Amino acid sequence: MSKLNQCWRNDAESKVTGKTKYTDDLKFYDMLHAVPVYTNYVHAKINHIDISKAQNAEGVVKIITARDVPGEINYGQIYKDYAVFASDKIRFHGDVIAIVVAETREAALEAAKLVNVDVTELPLILDVEKAFQKDSPLVHEAKGTNIVNHHTIRRGDDIETSFSECDEIIEHDFTTPFIEHAYLEPESAICQYRYDGVMEVYAGMQHPFTTRRFTAAILNVTLSDVEIMSMPVGGAFGGKDDTISIICARTALAAKLTNRPVKMTYDREWSIRESYKRHPYRVHYKMGVTKDGKIHAVQTRILADAGAYTSMTPFVTWRSTVQCCGPYVVPNVYCDAYGVHTNHVFTGAMRGFGSPQMNFVVEQMVEMAAKKLGMSEIEFRKRNMVQQDSITITDQKLDGHVVSMGEVLEKTLQEIDYENKITKCTHGAGDDDEMYGVGIAMCYRGMSLGAEGMDFCSAIISGQFDGSILLEVGAHENGQGFESTMILLLAEKLGVKKERIRYKRPSTSNIPDGGPSVASRCTLMGGGAVINAVEILKKQMSVLLAETLECSPEEVCFENDCLCGRNKRLTWEEAVHQMFLSQAYPYAFGVFQAPKVHWDEEKGKGNAYFTWVYGCDAVELTVNRKTGKVTLLNYVATHDVGKAINSGALMGQYYGGIAQGLGYALSEEVVNENGKIQNANYDSYHVLRAKDLPEMKGFVVENHDPTSPSGAKGIGEPALELAAPAVSNAVYNATGKRFFDLPLKIK
Repeated sequence: MSKLNQCWRNDAESKVTGKTKYTDDLKFYDMLHAVPVYTNYVHAKINHIDISKAQNAEGVVKIITARDVPGEINYGQIYKDYAVFASDKIRFHGDVIAIVVAETREAALEAAKLVNVDVTELPLILDVEKAFQKDSPLVHEAKGTNIVNHHTIRRGDDIETSFSECDEIIEHDFTTPFIEHAYLEPESAICQYRYDGVMEVYAGMQHPFTTRRFTAAILNVTLSDVEIMSMPVGGAFGGKDDTISIICARTALAAKLTNRPVKMTYDREWSIRESYKRHPYRVHYKMGVTKDGKIHAVQTRILADAGAYTSMTPFVTWRSTVQCCGPYVVPNVYCDAYGVHTNHVFTGAMRGFGSPQMNFVVEQMVEMAAKKLGMSEIEFRKRNMVQQDSITITDQKLDGHVVSMGEVLEKTLQEIDYENKITKCTHGAGDDDEMYGVGIAMCYRGMSLGAEGMDFCSAIISGQFDGSILLEVGAHENGQGFESTMILLLAEKLGVKKERIRYKRPSTSNIPDGGPSVASRCTLMGGGAVINAVEILKKQMSVLLAETLECSPEEVCFENDCLCGRNKRLTWEEAVHQMFLSQAYPYAFGVFQAPKVHWDEEKGKGNAYFTWVYGCDAVELTVNRKTGKVTLLNYVATHDVGKAINSGALMGQYYGGIAQGLGYALSEEVVNENGKIQNANYDSYHVLRAKDLPEMKGFVVENHDPTSPSGAKGIGEPALELAAPAVSNAVYNATGKRFFDLPLKIK
């Protein structure tokens, strides 16, 4: 690892001692409380909402419905179809028809029971295959279809001809479930209409600027009339974007209409009922291989259940399309991916963002293909995996960085002792109750937003007169250690002690929008902005102080908390003082713009991402022959992160991602019955406990990326996306049976 690599968190003490204040810890003078009002319907036409009894209940200040919204009633990041308040139709069980604002939370809860709604029930649209058909009833009549989007990959001349050239064909169906993000902190927002006419919003979220857009649109005000004060986030994993933005917008509307501060904090049941989930997929996958062990053709159809609203479905399914063949070179590909509306809870961004579903499919298919050919699954992977200068299925040449697929594979094989342990797998044989298996999976992942959207970020470095430094970056802390990593990066590149750097509290009025904290982009994009700001600051200081240091500006060296010339040096404090005395600010604003990518949506071709990361995971486990219970024994993960900056945060991402991925494989599933979630709390939604997890070891490969100013890439999502396929392959090697549906139900 690099010398920069450290293990440090700027927020560790405050969090472990309980000093950190989350949104619900805040209280404002004269504060009101708001709660949402749901109905017991899943799909219905709203005839009338009666708020008269609730309005007259004790302690109630205001009942707010769609008719009170001065701006846009529907909003969304891609397609504006998310109903802030359901007014014409109820499209899923989590739709909110009103909020009750009262003097106390208890009064609001009691009054919410008194809101009545008259509806005409409509047919439920719950089966994604049926919703996909042209004659299906519609979730959104105005759209004329339930199909949200359709992405394609067309590579090669004719897919049927390509399959006729294959020696073996493997074909199967796979399904994955709705998955809850399962963050510890449910959604909470506090809003107050400030004395200067600005709506001030306090909440923990992944992208404050999305919340600002939602809030301004609903209030019908300019962006500058809304300031988002980002609070510490008690977990997100992709889940605190759309839903928390709408909750903030509703709360802001309540604050504006009552002219008093308003808090809305969700119960766990509300959070799970209303918040978006990971997309369940139905995948039909067909792979053709030749006898020399090469994948020659792939055809796949992906149906993603988008639920009631669009959210991020087009972007999630686009990534699934781009990576539908995993880290393998395939000359002939015919892929169709669809997002489809149903009356289920809507689906959006979750850690992995379309990759966990497809990795579960692809990494089993390659092993099934290898077995069909009588070949080692490792040898089959080596013959097909991407290497330096390989061409991806979208015709992108992998030549702008080190393609380390082979490197991470070999490291994991070595650390798990795979070649030895694969010979000990039981494959269902023997009389022992515990059947043993080891499994492996590997992936590559396009980094940052890619062709999904605009990708740039900024950073501000502001030196103070006493030598302290304020730092702020346009991406945001979600609990992953982003602030700490940026401080460490700044300290190293500026040659100063990290103790003199203070990360400035984020606000949408302080720094321009640097994009969301998603897509494993924060270290790459935020770090790039910090590096560029450092270079600007160094140049300013070198030009001004070179004469004092008796050297040219190019010779000024920043190290050991000093600025050094040929024979003279200034302490950091002395250097900053001299700048101020010269009427110059030790201040820099740096911007990092991601390298350009291009994409042809019609052909499904282009440079989808400007760089890629590579990973390989392996797991050992046993399966009880009588009960089907899986016991996890050992887990090894190797990832190329470009450059490791903060080892503690890095390993935290490894182990947290693995834990979530193992839950995806074995236990987690949102249970729907007639469109209503049945397990809306953690007593029935089964997140793996600490005692369920195996020994975990993470290994880092560093190949500094030339497209990243810091050399670093990311790890947040790659850490999760290989656990399910690795477990699936290990279960096969233990039992001799394949399982094609998540979570694995072994019988």
